[in-house]
Amino acid sequence: MVKACVMVGPERPVEIQEFAEPAIEQGAVVLRTVYSEVCGTDVHLWHGRLAGVPYPIIPGHVSTGRVEATGGVVKDSDGQVLEPGDLVTFLDVHENCYSCWFCQVAHATTRCPKRRVYGITYSAQEGLLGGWSQKIYLKPGVKIIKLPDTLTAETFISGGCGLPTGFHAVERATIRLGDTVVVQGTGPVGLCACVFARLSGALNVIAIGAPAARLAMAEKMGADCVISIEDTTPSQRAEIVRSMTGGRGADVVIEATGVPQALAEGTDIVRDAGIYAVAGQYTDAGNVTLNPHRAINKKHLDIRGVWGTDFSHLYRAIQMLNKHRETFPWTSMISRFYSLEQAGQALQDVEAGRVVKAVIKPGA
Repeated sequence: MVKACVMVGPERPVEIQEFAEPAIEQGAVVLRTVYSEVCGTDVHLWHGRLAGVPYPIIPGHVSTGRVEATGGVVKDSDGQVLEPGDLVTFLDVHENCYSCWFCQVAHATTRCPKRRVYGITYSAQEGLLGGWSQKIYLKPGVKIIKLPDTLTAETFISGGCGLPTGFHAVERATIRLGDTVVVQGTGPVGLCACVFARLSGALNVIAIGAPAARLAMAEKMGADCVISIEDTTPSQRAEIVRSMTGGRGADVVIEATGVPQALAEGTDIVRDAGIYAVAGQYTDAGNVTLNPHRAINKKHLDIRGVWGTDFSHLYRAIQMLNKHRETFPWTSMISRFYSLEQAGQALQDVEAGRVVKAVIKPGA
């Protein structure tokens, strides 16, 4: 039997349950889980803030593990045959149709109506389809990446979901050499956005967030300046940004907070004709009031939503992570490892901001 942590429903304690060993289909892979992260999305799932979640579920949408068995010859995204013991990760999004209007015409696979996501939209009744488990079943067609020999499991999971999400946000923001970039939010997505903004050629990266431990981490992950939301008001923060940009405001602002009110501040601190990439509003946390004349039209502002990630974001983010694995202290983002039995505590710690990154270690 295989032990897994199950989220049985919103606002209910998570449970440890046992599942039968999966029968392997042709083209499928069974992983023995090494690590799975606890993401802010998991907190939203715990509180029932995402629509259409088929509780009970096994959470954990970004994970890494070692190949235990394959259904015949299975290759990774680079055509390498997977062998027992290989350290891999995989794109959590599965079953995109690649034939609908969004996939074929808009080239926006993150909006495919048939997409399903490991750890989020698969029920525990369908099998071991989440990372908070001793084993993960990768269905035929799941996009698998064998991690480079130079990249450890700890380094990969320290980026976790924030790695491709931060990469996507920076890609959408089209940062140019010499730009001043403000990142709102110093959780894993914001921290990874600081890294990729720096690597994209930003002249100055300013991180806005809290608490102090996360701000200190932002400085290690590429931020030139950090501003605490606990010690300043929105108007004071705007003044600080303008004082660093000749009174204009930031060329690019990336929102990674999940707080709707951050958008009013973000549209204020970005310069006229600037770019605002909104990555943190993954759940419906409520409304915010904006004056569209002053905040958008008069500023000639370009606002870009960032929804999910596709395979290119994960693949290229891993390549960048591997190249710059010693440039930034990636593993310092991991505050604590938790066993499956401690998953409930991990959720509470992430929600309270007591950790930067919480990681489930099913073998603990």
